[in-house]
Amino acid sequence: MRAGRPNLLLVMVDQLAARFLPCYGHPVVKAPALECLADDGVRFTSAYTPSPLCAPARFAMMSGQLNSRIGAYDNASELPAAVPTFAHHLRAGGYQTCLVGKMHFIGPDQLHGFERRLTTDIYPADFGWTPDWDDAETRIDWWFHNMDSVLGAGVAEATNQLDYDDEVGFQAVRALRDLARSADERPWMLTVSFTHPHDPYAMRQRYWDRYDHDAIDLPRVGRLPDEQLDPHSRRLRHMSAMDAVEITDDHVRNARHAYYATISYIDDWVGTLVETLDTCGLADDTVIVFTADHGDLLGERGLWYKMCFFEGASHIPLVVAGPEIASGEAPDHVSLLDLLPTFLDLAGIDRSELADGESIVPLLHGERQNRTVAGEYLAEGAVAPILMIRRGDWKYVSCSADPPQLYNIADDPDELVNLAADPAHAERVAEFDKEVLARWDPDAIRADVIASQRARRTVDAALRTGRRTPWDHQPTVDAAQQYMRSHFDLNDIERTRRLGSR
Repeated sequence: MRAGRPNLLLVMVDQLAARFLPCYGHPVVKAPALECLADDGVRFTSAYTPSPLCAPARFAMMSGQLNSRIGAYDNASELPAAVPTFAHHLRAGGYQTCLVGKMHFIGPDQLHGFERRLTTDIYPADFGWTPDWDDAETRIDWWFHNMDSVLGAGVAEATNQLDYDDEVGFQAVRALRDLARSADERPWMLTVSFTHPHDPYAMRQRYWDRYDHDAIDLPRVGRLPDEQLDPHSRRLRHMSAMDAVEITDDHVRNARHAYYATISYIDDWVGTLVETLDTCGLADDTVIVFTADHGDLLGERGLWYKMCFFEGASHIPLVVAGPEIASGEAPDHVSLLDLLPTFLDLAGIDRSELADGESIVPLLHGERQNRTVAGEYLAEGAVAPILMIRRGDWKYVSCSADPPQLYNIADDPDELVNLAADPAHAERVAEFDKEVLARWDPDAIRADVIASQRARRTVDAALRTGRRTPWDHQPTVDAAQQYMRSHFDLNDIERTRRLGSR
């Protein structure tokens, strides 16, 4: 390792719940590369997203700050360009920084500290997906989730997402090879971000065929009667049109089969990236972090996708492996908010100015800590801030529009018994309520969210009128500097571009 400053490889996937990986105990899913990575490193068994939605989770992760603090609330919120990210801190601290794949940046800043970004994003960079809490009952059909992903689950040789992730994987492998033969002596931080296993649930035949269809497990908790659903779950059912069609066990099994197949597809890419590190001589100098932005309910409780704090949507995988990291398991509560201080800790960069998140480096070396994890959901399907605190065996969810929820995750992992109204837990609920108000000002956050939504809808309507100037990232390639050109010395090209012992 270079003087205690390792290279950093962050591999991120989209909408992968921890419970669906074999290294977290799933009996059906096949992901041998991730199992090997978990065996070699530290597997965090209680990692959480700070927001169970794509863009907010990523913005919180990159900034190390909760979304209400940085004003990045939903999938059409702009991460302010003035907010420092781990890419800014690492770059200022002497690291090369490169992004390959999805990060769902909104607005004209499509780099946020990365020196290079080798692909465009899969989702729009404009304000088109702005929710509307002023009219929270109305579905926005052109971009809200519906059940087509479940009804149409199955085999596909090519999809929009496969086109994207094939490119992400290819560019990531090439980036690692280029880093290995670069004359730039700085350590590097490479973020590789795939969009699978995010719906729609479709995958190539060869991955589908890795599974016996009859062995695909159905949800542990089937659809609950409406009277047993909390108000937010009822809103999610309406928002994603879950009641508009009949979802049969066959539909559920097909969707889960395809989802498992997409995990195997991602696992193959993880194996390829790890192998590339090894063959390029980078493995001994690189810390690998594998995680996801949030989970997927995948039919549990009759719910799909994410956008809530039930375990399926909020409990994510986190595996860290690399030099001087012994294999093991860490039960401490951690969050994506912790990655920024962790990266800076590994890189030896001062992190005293950071507001949220805490380095997990001590946990990588066996230290145990009694940690608290906080989360926010401020996007579509909500009508007021939904705030979560996870500590010890307990999870508390607070929303001014809904009754509180209190679950003992150790005793009730499926979160079927809401203890918030139980007189035996009145004191605990009161303590959590006090903590919520100490951490947040829910009324002020709601006002800020609505003001942001109104402003963005105004801007979006204007920018759709007349000449359009897109914000979507456009990767550039200078063909005059590729391969062999007449202003190069052929001997130099052949020597410097060769990687390997022979």
